[in-house]
Amino acid sequence: AKIKGFRPGKVPATVVRQGYGVQVRQEVLTDLMGQSYRDAVAQENLNPVARPKIEPVVSKDGKGFAFVATFEVLPEVRLKNLEKIKVTRPDIQISDQDCDEMLLSLRQQKATWKPVDRKSKDGDRVIVDFDGTLKGEPVKGGKGDNVPVILGKGQMLPDFEKGLTGLAAGEETTFKVKFPKDYHVEDLASQKVEFAVKVHRIEESELPPLDDALAEQYGVTEGGLGQLRKDVLSNMEREARQKVTADIKMQVLNALLELNPIDVPQALKYEEMHSMQHEAMRRMGIEDHDHKHDKGPPMSDFAEAAEKRVRLGLLVNQVIADHTIVVDPARVRQRVEDICSGYEDAGQMVASYLANQQIMASIEPMVLEEQAIDWLIRNGEEKIRTVSFKEYMKP
Repeated sequence: AKIKGFRPGKVPATVVRQGYGVQVRQEVLTDLMGQSYRDAVAQENLNPVARPKIEPVVSKDGKGFAFVATFEVLPEVRLKNLEKIKVTRPDIQISDQDCDEMLLSLRQQKATWKPVDRKSKDGDRVIVDFDGTLKGEPVKGGKGDNVPVILGKGQMLPDFEKGLTGLAAGEETTFKVKFPKDYHVEDLASQKVEFAVKVHRIEESELPPLDDALAEQYGVTEGGLGQLRKDVLSNMEREARQKVTADIKMQVLNALLELNPIDVPQALKYEEMHSMQHEAMRRMGIEDHDHKHDKGPPMSDFAEAAEKRVRLGLLVNQVIADHTIVVDPARVRQRVEDICSGYEDAGQMVASYLANQQIMASIEPMVLEEQAIDWLIRNGEEKIRTVSFKEYMKP
């Protein structure tokens, strides 16, 4: 120790104790608490989920040292009733009519619009000016000029589209629109807003013919309309498979939750709430997390979803542990290939993903969860329900 007035190595112990005693004592106690806490946790075979709250205990005689450590632990999960998990697997039937309707949708996306001299009807595009008022006062965001509205597409509230039906170009009118009680603007929820409307023109769509030229517009350079039809069918089958997978996963996880109620450590719940809040803010484009309470959704909004997510994580991890499920490299590669399938240089992207440890650290747990769900399906009850593509995809 370098202390003014003393040569190095010649400082009396009492002086050193006066200058450094408190600091040394604190360092020693910190080391002792850390080591004894770790020893106690290992001895009792506990699984802490967060840092402990440490409270020193002052002894009456001033000798010795003791402390109390309070912390949450992972709950002991004992899975039961897994054989009672029931799954209904949809068997999707894609008909020629389903494919024809999808091709019609593709034609509608490439439609052109031409003015017509008649009153508006379902399917028309109406170009309008509108101005909304509530109790005589202008409504924020309730004014628009030369706004195109396609009737029947659900772009506007039902009452608004109904008010635009049966009008002719040049016509002016007013009508009231009832806003739903769960409308995202609180001041307008359950309110009746009056709109003054002026119609500029009525247009009807003109669909391109169903031919090779249409296929070319969608990037099919070889095989023409026949190849486009095959591609459309392939996409429909892929979409159906993805929805079935998500549907079955939800059925399994909900059943697992219902059959295995467990307590959730509040520390894990809070951590998940925090993570979900930040993710929501990221999607909203909010970067200033320090002022999240002013700009973003409050953390309490995520309490229920976070608790469910933590509970599911604990249960699924227990399924994996109980039945020694290890990640299947072939399934991991297949997942990576699915992710990269949309890229032009898909093969190169797959190799890049597989070599990136950070990316693989996020993909492998998802695959392991899928394998656990598959195990639960195999060991539960499954029945098949035949359903049409249209009914299943657009209920």
